[in-house]
Amino acid sequence: MRLALAEAEAAAEKDEVPVGAVIVQGDRVIGRGHNQVETLKDPTAHAEIIAIGAAGTFLNSWRLEDATMYVTLEPCAMCAGAIVLARLKRLVYGARDPKAGACGSVMSVIDNPRLNHRVSVESGVLAQESGELLTEFFERKRRDARAVESGGLENR
Repeated sequence: MRLALAEAEAAAEKDEVPVGAVIVQGDRVIGRGHNQVETLKDPTAHAEIIAIGAAGTFLNSWRLEDATMYVTLEPCAMCAGAIVLARLKRLVYGARDPKAGACGSVMSVIDNPRLNHRVSVESGVLAQESGELLTEFFERKRRDARAVESGGLENR
C-alpha cells in the first residue's frame, strides 16, 4: 500500500486527484498507476485502469489471476467493473469513498452475484494516510479557487 501512496503523491504533484494503485503478483509489482484524467484529458484514466493496463502488458495477458491490487481510494463503478473483468484475485484499498465508492460505500459492483468472478476485498489499509492526501488536495484546490476569486492568483 505504501507504493500505492507514492503513486497517489505523484498524481498530486501533477495536480491530479491523488489516487494511486499498484498490482502485485507473488512478490513482484506487475503494474502501477496514478490518476491522469487531467493530464491525458481522458475520463477513464483512473489509477486502477492505468495499473490494470500496465499489468496486462507486463504479463502479456488480460487475465490478472492471482494478483492483488492495492489502491488508496475505494474504486468507483468503472474501476470496480474493470477489476472484476481483469479477474484480479484480491483488492485492498485505503479510504472509503462515500460519494462514488463501488465496493460497499455507495454501491457494490465488486461483489455483484450476477458477475462471473469474485474478488476478495479488504478495506481500511492505510486509510488515514490515503484520506489525508485527498483532504489536503481538495483543501488546496478550494483555497486556490478562493484566491482566484479574490484576485490573488490571476495567472495560476
